[in-house]
Amino acid sequence: MNMILEESLRLYPPVILVKRRVAREVRLGNMTLPPSTELYISPLAVHHDPKIWGNDVHLFKPDRFECGIAKATNNTPAAFIPFGFGPRICVGSNFAMAEAKIALAMILQRFKFKLSPNYVHSPIQVIMVKPQHGVQIILEAI
Repeated sequence: MNMILEESLRLYPPVILVKRRVAREVRLGNMTLPPSTELYISPLAVHHDPKIWGNDVHLFKPDRFECGIAKATNNTPAAFIPFGFGPRICVGSNFAMAEAKIALAMILQRFKFKLSPNYVHSPIQVIMVKPQHGVQIILEAI
């Protein structure tokens, strides 16, 4: 279940950007960033970079997380940032993952489900990434 959630967060990160301010002069590659420079990092762009994730970057492949995030990112764990990274990571990230696992486990104990034939895949970015028309699913009691 963890691999499925991580791959879902890779393809559809909840936030559209992460903003950081440079505290002191920093060299980034061949650029020098002066203090107070604001950086806007797009998790969506990072999560869809074929140099990090491979040529199948747009496919849903939960098994890419089978050996953990470091292996999935070619030893670049900072490339998986659905909740940010480092000391400024979202404080609720562990709670969100635990809550999602519990909710899915409770649903899967009682129901099987499939997408409705009327479902149209259309993610949009407002404040967070969300399905434009909702997610229509058909639940069937087990």
